[in-house]
Amino acid sequence: MIDIQGKPATNREAVARGRVRMSRPAIEALESGRLPKGDALACARVAGILAAKRTPDLIPLCHPISISHVGIGFEISRERCEVEIEATARAHAPTGVEMEALTAVAVAALTIHDMCKAIDPSAEITQIRVVRKSGGKSGTWERGES
Repeated sequence: MIDIQGKPATNREAVARGRVRMSRPAIEALESGRLPKGDALACARVAGILAAKRTPDLIPLCHPISISHVGIGFEISRERCEVEIEATARAHAPTGVEMEALTAVAVAALTIHDMCKAIDPSAEITQIRVVRKSGGKSGTWERGES
């Protein structure tokens, strides 16, 4: 692990996004709450939050930090037959929270896939990425997205 002992704690925030693409019948079942396993978005929100809290257990050499906030939101697009997931992680720490935000998105996406696969086994998880981070010596960084 990198030694962060000498780094000052600052307010950190990271936002990550990802998408789950699926068939029209699957997106309609997801949106209407008619999936065989139940409410996928509620389950995915809880799974993503739990995953963010467990990031150092999942990612080798990732520092355990005290997370002060994890929020997860979803945007369903009927036109594109996809769900966009956005996770925000915050902490007052000497290192960033990008991995926590990414882990939250990844596990939320896996949960949605798991709950939709009975209707659409070809659903795919795509475009997991950090879109913004702030805090620390490097300040604020934002991905240019359209």
